[in-house]
Amino acid sequence: MSKSLIGIISYGVYIPRFRIRVEDIARQWGENPEDIKKGLLVEEKSVPDLDEDTVTIAVEAARFALQRVALDSKEIGAVYVGSESHPYAVKPTATIVAEAIGAPSSIFAADFEFACKAGTAAIQACYGLISADRIKYGLAIGADVSQSSPGDALEYATAAGGAAFIIGKNDERKVLVELKISSPSRRTPLTFGGETCKSIHRTAGVLLGSLRIFGM
Repeated sequence: MSKSLIGIISYGVYIPRFRIRVEDIARQWGENPEDIKKGLLVEEKSVPDLDEDTVTIAVEAARFALQRVALDSKEIGAVYVGSESHPYAVKPTATIVAEAIGAPSSIFAADFEFACKAGTAAIQACYGLISADRIKYGLAIGADVSQSSPGDALEYATAAGGAAFIIGKNDERKVLVELKISSPSRRTPLTFGGETCKSIHRTAGVLLGSLRIFGM
């Protein structure tokens, strides 16, 4: 019997519809927008509406991920949300998301906060629980809203949006992307369609080891 693959079985994305152009920001600071666009390779960015934040963005992305494969939210065993902009200091975004999508009341749920890889940490947590046969499916989400200091380069580049990934085994559902976790001291190869791309160096902790993408 072949070994079960663990990986991404579905995904969902949500990006707020409102945009702000580089020209609009540059005008406030007396900057040359053309220089900024050339330097940052950014024309515009998404911004959240008045009633949108990391929680609402995460919920929308999660719902799209569930709808994509018609998965019952009651089968979700863990919800982890990675973000640099959680709206509450003492209330987990993950528990709100779990309630909003109709996940079971007794599940693994927690927030991750880590510059640029909090969503990856959420995927790692789901991977661990599934490989240990503690849960059947895990929901890992990375979501953020725009935040930066006024006039900083990030004011032009940091936008708003979220992506949700349902992690599981290929026993009942097709794995789109196989996940493998490697040790924290090695370089990380990314494998697409059987071809290994340029390695990227890990900054801290255990990063995603490799990705193998299968036919959609």
